[in-house]
Amino acid sequence: MRLRITASRHSAFYSPLLSCVAMLRRDAHDVVYAVLQPGQKSHALLGSGEVDIMQSAVASNWKLMDRGVAPLPVHFAQINCRDGFFLVGREPDAAFDFRKLEGRTFLADHGLQPLVMMKYAVQRNGADWARIHAIDAGSPEQMAAAWAAGQGDFLQSQGPAPPGEIVAAAGATVPPVAFSSLCCARSFLQTEPYRLFLDTYRRARHWVQTAAPEEVAAAEASFFPGVAPAALADTIRRYQALGCWQGGIEIPRDLYEQSLNVFESQGELGVRHPYEAVVAAP
Repeated sequence: MRLRITASRHSAFYSPLLSCVAMLRRDAHDVVYAVLQPGQKSHALLGSGEVDIMQSAVASNWKLMDRGVAPLPVHFAQINCRDGFFLVGREPDAAFDFRKLEGRTFLADHGLQPLVMMKYAVQRNGADWARIHAIDAGSPEQMAAAWAAGQGDFLQSQGPAPPGEIVAAAGATVPPVAFSSLCCARSFLQTEPYRLFLDTYRRARHWVQTAAPEEVAAAEASFFPGVAPAALADTIRRYQALGCWQGGIEIPRDLYEQSLNVFESQGELGVRHPYEAVVAAP
């Protein structure tokens, strides 16, 4: 069976999906895995039938719904229930406090959800975003290059993070949310490939919750060429400890509402679009 899967971002944060792809391929299914390219739009790829399943977030629907764009994807399974971005510093800091970002240069990820969630974390941890010199260095790859070139005192990054010292995990300081999810065209929900994917994904997500980090890293090694196995395993260990993959694969209503709350608190929400308009039970 053939499945075309596209990720809006590529990171070990999405290990449930990566392990699912590995399992499907091991079962001799033809799975195309790609990463969203500049200029591509998730909803357009799904709507045109070019892609079957997309790694995204419930929040990606809201502004499009405000503008009346249709049809839009339906989100059917949770990947992560916590923010998966780390704060990377130049030096170790066992006593890091978010207020230490004030007056410093911060390479912040300016993607909509990463930026909104980071501003929320900064606010909840008693720091003033207006006093942080937040720089938009571009894509995650461009941010990593700027960091390697010596720009910035701190960096916002998913794992495996560029060389530096992880001083904090944003997700450890804020409540769980519907952070990232899997979505598809509504018509795809009625297909056999969807049922096959869902069954495998359920097994894969449970596995990455409990398997040894080294085992998960080994299963995903082909997705991260050039990344040392120990570094990948350490990233998996951090995400397991953070609880990003806890719970079932359904997107809980309360976590959806909490995501709405976060966006609303940062002035980034037009309408509180109802759960049923965005989410379908797996």
